[in-house]
Amino acid sequence: MGSVNASSEEGFTLIGFSDWPHLEPLFFAIISIFYSLTLFGNTVIIVLSQLDIRLHTPMYYFLCHLSFLDLCYTASTVPQLLVNLSGLDRTISFGRCVAQLFIVLSLGGTECVLLVTMAIDRYAAVCRPLHYTTIMHPLLCRALVAFSWVGGLVNSLIQTSLVMAMPLCRHQLNHFFCELPVLLKLACEDTGGTEASLFVARVIILVCPLVLILGSYALIAKAVLNIKSMAGRRKAFGTCASHLIVVAMFYGSAVSTYLQPVHRYSESKGKFLALFYTIITPMLNPLIYTLRNKDVKGALWKVLGRGTDSR
Repeated sequence: MGSVNASSEEGFTLIGFSDWPHLEPLFFAIISIFYSLTLFGNTVIIVLSQLDIRLHTPMYYFLCHLSFLDLCYTASTVPQLLVNLSGLDRTISFGRCVAQLFIVLSLGGTECVLLVTMAIDRYAAVCRPLHYTTIMHPLLCRALVAFSWVGGLVNSLIQTSLVMAMPLCRHQLNHFFCELPVLLKLACEDTGGTEASLFVARVIILVCPLVLILGSYALIAKAVLNIKSMAGRRKAFGTCASHLIVVAMFYGSAVSTYLQPVHRYSESKGKFLALFYTIITPMLNPLIYTLRNKDVKGALWKVLGRGTDSR
């Protein structure tokens, strides 16, 4: 296979975890459970955010979109993984591979920008509490979310176009979905120029948002340290802790995967790391945001018909 045209005719074989056939049934069972929990947890967040008026705030508006992103992200990769683990079909057509790459990069890029908007929301809540409702106006919230989606889509379109323009020489992908670094390893020729362009695109969508998030939390930390009451400090930090944990999990895995040179990328390690950001993180996000959240717990009790007064 010496060109993309040949790839488009023959597609790819996803090796997945076939190197460990004795572990595939165990992986299938565990991932099925985690996937079910991901679907349930994120759906609950979306439903509660719509049903309970107490959750009609910017924070939960952004959280609702994060949950929707996590649902879409897992749906774009996990069903393919489960089919692969079952041994029914380990192939993927060229068209489906391109579509999957575009969707995964789009959703990942959108989440990068969305996490910035959530950091801005926390900054306004902690550092500008008296002007919070004025700053985080519904029109601004909708504009920030729209910008997140557009930013993710545009960045993904650029990266996908660059990758698919390369001639690819092998049929086998040593992964369970069409992951960017793995596709780069299939190139027939030197990819130095393409890798440089892709690196710039990834810095824009990964590093720039991360810098903005860290800058927001630096300002938040400065404001919190000026609060004299320890109870006030704990409350202020408590409103940001969940978001910081999610940022750390998401960016930790994303940076490890996408900001290292292709020749250093380990496909075996990459597959297990991909399990973390495609399954574990989306499953944990609803728990992280709701475990100590009285508003969400109250909304859940209300939906279940018990009401908050009976707790």
